[in-house]
Amino acid sequence: MKKHLFVLILIATFGQATASAAEQWTKQDTENLTVEIEKGEYKTVTSVLVYQHGNIHFEGYFNGADAATLHDTRSATKTVTSMLVGAAISDVLIANVDSFVISFFPELQPLANPDPRKDEITIEDFLTMSSLLECNDFNNFSRGNEERMYLVENWVGFTLNLPIKGFEPWVERPNQNEYGRTFSYCTAGAHTLGQVVARASGGSLDEYADRKLFKPLGIERTGWQRTGLDKTSAAGGLRLTTRSLMKLGIVFADGGAFEGEQILPRSWIDKSLKTHVLAGRGMEYGYLLWKKSAQIHGRDIMTNYMSGNGGNRVVFIPEEGVVIVVTKTDYNSRGMHDDAERLVTDGILARLLPD
Repeated sequence: MKKHLFVLILIATFGQATASAAEQWTKQDTENLTVEIEKGEYKTVTSVLVYQHGNIHFEGYFNGADAATLHDTRSATKTVTSMLVGAAISDVLIANVDSFVISFFPELQPLANPDPRKDEITIEDFLTMSSLLECNDFNNFSRGNEERMYLVENWVGFTLNLPIKGFEPWVERPNQNEYGRTFSYCTAGAHTLGQVVARASGGSLDEYADRKLFKPLGIERTGWQRTGLDKTSAAGGLRLTTRSLMKLGIVFADGGAFEGEQILPRSWIDKSLKTHVLAGRGMEYGYLLWKKSAQIHGRDIMTNYMSGNGGNRVVFIPEEGVVIVVTKTDYNSRGMHDDAERLVTDGILARLLPD
């Protein structure tokens, strides 16, 4: 093996392995996946980790990365922010997901573009990317596009001062679908949620994250980005090692627990993994995480995942005891997410799960 590749096959690092799990992944699977990655079949991969039922089947580092590398997984940060919202609700710092966002920022009143509907935007609206604010990162003309937010100092003020959006004739309105919501990807809303947690906790978001999430998981090295007001950036840019990302995935895969300790309430994990809105292109959305069904050996397998620019992905499949970490650096490139999806489904799940 090359020096940049570190592979562990069937080492029972976390919990106990099952016989079926131990028999499914083979040395040949490891060798074949390694060759595919090194040949560039999935573009610029920096790490891959495959975990199931307490076993790490595969752990590989590529393109200059190693086990100590802090990977910039961009918007995967949003799912971490959702986890911290759950922790704050569990700590009774926030009442519930129906709490009004604006109530945490009274100093911003009076808001620009006043509308009584803005006063009723809830935490759950931002968790599900379905608030009525005119905010759409997938539309370069949107007044709430994240690139416009980065140009101003106060990101929360930018968010809450946005106008209420309209609905083009071809866009489904909230009352026209079973979930009662319309998806609109809004980084500004996710960042604002992080500052809600910070306000509620009486400190900074990164301090609360260390206390409630990272230290209980044994995560010591992190790299948060900061805003113009020196606030913790809650919607992108958090840097973590591959194994740290795996630990976050295990919390989702194991009902909020890690190594026997309940990190987040199971009820919060269940709510997070539930479909709350349709996100288009066959995708669904939970609480700041993506959901998509994959066909594996004729079976429909629901993959739930953190996702970030470049093709970064942390996949968790509780029913299969599976967590997959993929870090990539193909930022802003065409097909970056498709390449990551092929790696997860064809490169890993097709080998990992039984026929």
